[in-house]
Amino acid sequence: MHAIVTQPVDARRHPLLRSYVLEAKYEFLRLLRTPIFSLPTLLFPVMFYLLFAVAMNRGAGATASAQYLLATYGVFGVMGAALFGFGVTVAMEREQGFLALKRALPMPPGAYLLAKMAMALLFSTIVSLLLATIAATLAKVTLQPAQWALLLVVHVAGALPFCAIGLYIGTLVTGSAAPVVVNLLYLPLSFLSGLWLPLSMLPDFLARLAPAWPSYHHGQVALKVVGMDAGQPLALHLGVLAAVTAGFFALARMRLAQRG
Repeated sequence: MHAIVTQPVDARRHPLLRSYVLEAKYEFLRLLRTPIFSLPTLLFPVMFYLLFAVAMNRGAGATASAQYLLATYGVFGVMGAALFGFGVTVAMEREQGFLALKRALPMPPGAYLLAKMAMALLFSTIVSLLLATIAATLAKVTLQPAQWALLLVVHVAGALPFCAIGLYIGTLVTGSAAPVVVNLLYLPLSFLSGLWLPLSMLPDFLARLAPAWPSYHHGQVALKVVGMDAGQPLALHLGVLAAVTAGFFALARMRLAQRG
């Protein structure tokens, strides 16, 4: 009898926090077991870094180039995790009625979105750690311990603006259109922000447009950690990223409210 009484009490310990943790855990596992999402998200940044920072990177400036690409490919990787993790999955779940079902369940408020955010941040952490491991071992990049740690924080925290953009896309388009829309945004933003190659290698008119994109500002914060940024104030980059995050989350919230 004693066991019958105490077991539910133990299970009810911190029920609200447990609900959030379980929702985030199963969202991460669900997408980790979805190869069409997990493999490109985890492997594309790693493959590009191996190709351009290790295999094709030779000469006197090889280490500096690998250091630059470590910062920028990390941004590229977390952008993908955030945009696809929110934009595509929210659009598909909304279209299939899964989002309406989630709202009808006795879930804590915000658990659905917080789980997706935790998923995007966790995938971003894995991507950043994989790139750092390759950079330190194969590309011979040497940073101070504080720089390694700060670069990880910058990469992961910088996913938030793209979570917001992805969420807004997910409220606008159908599940079949979402991957196309996300790719049309993700790839040009990466190229035009200097994430694939320095802006000095782009035509001048494209380089001048770079500060218009949030990916440029995230890239500059990451490059500032390794001492290779363009020298603009940190407050400018953080302000733009914060405004993008707040603005797109607000727009997405309005869209979701309109849909009931």
